[in-house]
Amino acid sequence: MRSRRELLQLFAAGTGLAAIPGAARAQSEPLEPTPSCDATGATTPTATAGPYFRPGSPERTDVTEGRAGGTPILIGGRVLDRDCRPLRRALVDLWQADEDGRYDTTGTYLRGHQYTDGDGRWAFATIVPAPYTFRSMHIHFRVQRPGGDMLTTQVFFPGDPSHDRDRQFDPRLLLALSRADATRVGRFDFVLA
Repeated sequence: MRSRRELLQLFAAGTGLAAIPGAARAQSEPLEPTPSCDATGATTPTATAGPYFRPGSPERTDVTEGRAGGTPILIGGRVLDRDCRPLRRALVDLWQADEDGRYDTTGTYLRGHQYTDGDGRWAFATIVPAPYTFRSMHIHFRVQRPGGDMLTTQVFFPGDPSHDRDRQFDPRLLLALSRADATRVGRFDFVLA
């Protein structure tokens, strides 16, 4: 299990995926940059929470609960305002399906939340979720600046052929993926109003 400090160091401000030794861009379709703060002030697009959100997730960085199975992935990034300023103490809440496309509806497996550090950084150790029925691979998030409105959204995995059948898929919500040794690494920056 990696500590919060170790995870955040992997996603240090200004270094992005290059901070990970041996990280190389995954072989996948070319990606447009994820929405980021720019002159337009565009915020991260919303997406539905779906039926599996439950309040009261534990505060933690590793949501795997030490279980074996699935493909490990470290995901992280920053929470920023429209002017590209990092948002300290922003809430980042995550929930997702497991490697078989199932959600834990009675416990806290693959669920957790944390607060960003002084540079707006967040990071979770988790697994790659499986697509299911009519959905492509995705992870749900709720993100909120202190005293601000809640952003509910999802991030998607590049190269997933099931994007075509997923009506909620939005290419602006694609993770940037790489690898560090045997571990996949995904990055996404949330921009809040």
